[in-house]
Amino acid sequence: MHRISIVGFTILAIFALIALAAPVLAPPLPNARDPMKIPRDGFSTVPQPPGTVWQRNAPPLPFWWQPLTGLDHWTHPFGVASGGWDIYYGVIWGARTAFLTGIIITFFTVVIGVVVGTLSAYYGGAVDMILQRITEVFLSFPFLMAALTAATILQPVIGGKAGIGGAGLVTAGIAVILFGWMGNARLIRGDILSVRERDYVMAARAVGAKDRQIMLRHIVPNAIFPTLVVASLNIGAFVVTFAALSFLGLGAEQGFADWGQLLAFARNWITALDQYWYILLFPGLALSLFVLGWNLVGDAVRDVLDPRSRKTR
Repeated sequence: MHRISIVGFTILAIFALIALAAPVLAPPLPNARDPMKIPRDGFSTVPQPPGTVWQRNAPPLPFWWQPLTGLDHWTHPFGVASGGWDIYYGVIWGARTAFLTGIIITFFTVVIGVVVGTLSAYYGGAVDMILQRITEVFLSFPFLMAALTAATILQPVIGGKAGIGGAGLVTAGIAVILFGWMGNARLIRGDILSVRERDYVMAARAVGAKDRQIMLRHIVPNAIFPTLVVASLNIGAFVVTFAALSFLGLGAEQGFADWGQLLAFARNWITALDQYWYILLFPGLALSLFVLGWNLVGDAVRDVLDPRSRKTR
């Protein structure tokens, strides 16, 4: 395995540990109904620097805080965003949001893409033509603008039915899925076109195997590996897209632990980053490292599933 890939796995392992240990690293309020909701220290519109002492509504001290810092009171390690939101809490619990959105969105884009691409390549003819024209229609829209429009339309439709994270969390995810599956469909279609005429597929047809059995047992397992490689590389891109929608106010409800929303809290202070650097640094660094980790892991997956790529290095 390439050394850089080990760096990627290490980065993701650290984020996974942060996500799992979030209740220990940043304890939620005892009466909190949703631990993903960022605690709020007042309602000041002016950000406060790292080390600011909690004034009101402070969460309980974690067991490691006093031995590590020597302080018997809880502070804001990463500072306070505009509106009183604790940046540290949002960064720690935001790791869960990043994993949740990235993996779920990627899973559904792969499923939709594989279904469309498989049906298109296997049956060919009119089925192929119709499905490819539909795919081309979706491809004709700029990805981010299309997702932005879809999220805007879906948000009032779903309304309060979304549960945790509010309607925005669900609608932003659906919007990204809706315009993120086409590359997978095109890729697996091309691979299946070369696989469907191979001897073992022809033998399965000769013994009377049903189309569904042939596709699921013989064709898809032998054609899906390039799609899985691309999917592993897409996770980071989908997380960035979701963060962009949150930044624009179309992600999770206000106060939900999400890196894109933390960046949105910094929007009005970008011109004063020499003084309020922390409001952009910590969530931006978390998002950048998370995406970098997935990209490096995607390279490792490509090396494993596509040995030809190693010869070109």
